[in-house]
Amino acid sequence: MPKETMKKINKTWMAGMAALLVMCFWHLSEVQMSVQACGDRWLTGNYLALAVLVLGSGGLLGWHFLGGTKGREKGLEEIYPLAGLLLGLLYLFVLPPLSGPDEISHYISAYQLSSHMLGQPANSEDGHVLVRAQDWFLEDIYGDYEYELQDGYLRKKEQENQKEAVVLGRPLTEAVYRLIHEKFWERVSEEGQLPGEVLEKTAISPYPPVKTIPAAYIPQAMGVSLARILNLNSLWLVYLGRICNLLFFVAVTWLAMKRLPFGKEVLFGVAVLPMTLHLSASFSYDVWIMAWIFYFTSCCLHLAYAADQVKGKDVAILTLVMALVGPCKMVYGVFMGLCLLIPVRKFGGWRHWLLSACCVLGAWVLAMSVVNGQTVSAYVAPDTENYIVWAEETGYTLGTLLHQPYQTMRIFMNTLMWQAEQYHLTMIGAYLGNLDPVLDVPYVLVMGFTAGLLYLAFRKPGEAMVLTGGRRLWVWALCLSCTGAVMLSMLLGWTPLGSNVISGVQGRYFLPFLPVLFMSFKNDTLVLTRNGNRRVLYGMCCGAGYAALRIFGVVSMRL
Repeated sequence: MPKETMKKINKTWMAGMAALLVMCFWHLSEVQMSVQACGDRWLTGNYLALAVLVLGSGGLLGWHFLGGTKGREKGLEEIYPLAGLLLGLLYLFVLPPLSGPDEISHYISAYQLSSHMLGQPANSEDGHVLVRAQDWFLEDIYGDYEYELQDGYLRKKEQENQKEAVVLGRPLTEAVYRLIHEKFWERVSEEGQLPGEVLEKTAISPYPPVKTIPAAYIPQAMGVSLARILNLNSLWLVYLGRICNLLFFVAVTWLAMKRLPFGKEVLFGVAVLPMTLHLSASFSYDVWIMAWIFYFTSCCLHLAYAADQVKGKDVAILTLVMALVGPCKMVYGVFMGLCLLIPVRKFGGWRHWLLSACCVLGAWVLAMSVVNGQTVSAYVAPDTENYIVWAEETGYTLGTLLHQPYQTMRIFMNTLMWQAEQYHLTMIGAYLGNLDPVLDVPYVLVMGFTAGLLYLAFRKPGEAMVLTGGRRLWVWALCLSCTGAVMLSMLLGWTPLGSNVISGVQGRYFLPFLPVLFMSFKNDTLVLTRNGNRRVLYGMCCGAGYAALRIFGVVSMRL
């Protein structure tokens, strides 16, 4: 490696470490103020341990990104598993279990699958999920509900004017950190209204599971099952479920990165965004969707640009992935269109191409009909009323939208004009947790991540432009179609009839196709003179580490 290059690398490395060190000391003052207010001195120790982890991760990743061993520059696919695990674990512990978007429902779904895996009853007669009585603590951490034994199960006693119980991490406050600190090493998580004699019984969770393909919760359920087999307490149970989901995401994203013929740096950048890291270290089935869409994209691009021919196992992989992803969120079925980037000649002619297309499309349609058949039928059936539960109002129907095309077009345009900034912020991760404004990433850092992704997307010296002409337009068309499908699904499923904008759309829904979109930005007009991809990626990793550190300091002051 040239001496001049080494000097630049060392400067980048030292600048990153110096910035992290300054920020560590900066947010220590926030933690100290919290300690003075609440008396929880262990917060300081936890913060210092977290700071050491952030600094250690920064130093280690800097070595791999910028230094390497024995003069060999490591490939990005070699570095990513370390970066993904270190940063993912950081977010996992800073943002505790059940604090993520809709995480309580995903946790209940994983618990249900875990019971099936262990050969134990999963549901009561009325369809509610059965959990260990001691695990009820997670859904009612302060014991706000009263409980009763009925038909051998412990269930919530129905009362008038009963306030909603507080779920662990919702909202995320210093009190939640204190609760985890006090109970993490307890054998049984006993809390509130539960007497000791019923802790060994089975309880009925009041939260419904998500109606989707059970396979989306296999990683989380494996962690939950392990905790139940070892008879670990509730906190260990949810942490193990999250860790297994993180391991799954890192593993599949690593496989996708290995197979990508180009654009590895873009996928790496998307994988270390604060929102991506937060989701990957949660119970969310978004992890399942993102990982497999990343892998599906890499397979299509590999077959289109690197492989000599399409083999039977390649078609089988594409078919399986689409069957696993389609029922989770049907809108991502649009990305079957990436298969059209693969030349027909690589299939051995039109006959084999048509057979392969039928396999992929058929798998998606079959999986959709089995899992989501009733939902789709309800949307397309004529004279069907749509009721939006959260708003307690009538919602839009497909018939209404088709009969009022001008109104439909206007609500889409209003949404894009008024909500585009919000989509951008929630895609990068400006608001984490359940979009909690307190758990925020500074705006300047959000813009830094955005600038980093754009830098990674543009051409560098000696880099070939792959997605050109019609293929680039086709990728844009697929991304635009998927965006429209996401908006349409929330218009039908979440938006009351009187609204002028579409409700419920979040930026995280666009993460699965973000890598291929940015890969298509390479052009002949804007070509950078230097390749600073590694320095940019290192900076993004440092930024992600700092964001987690800052959130811990802010939450410590949320008394």
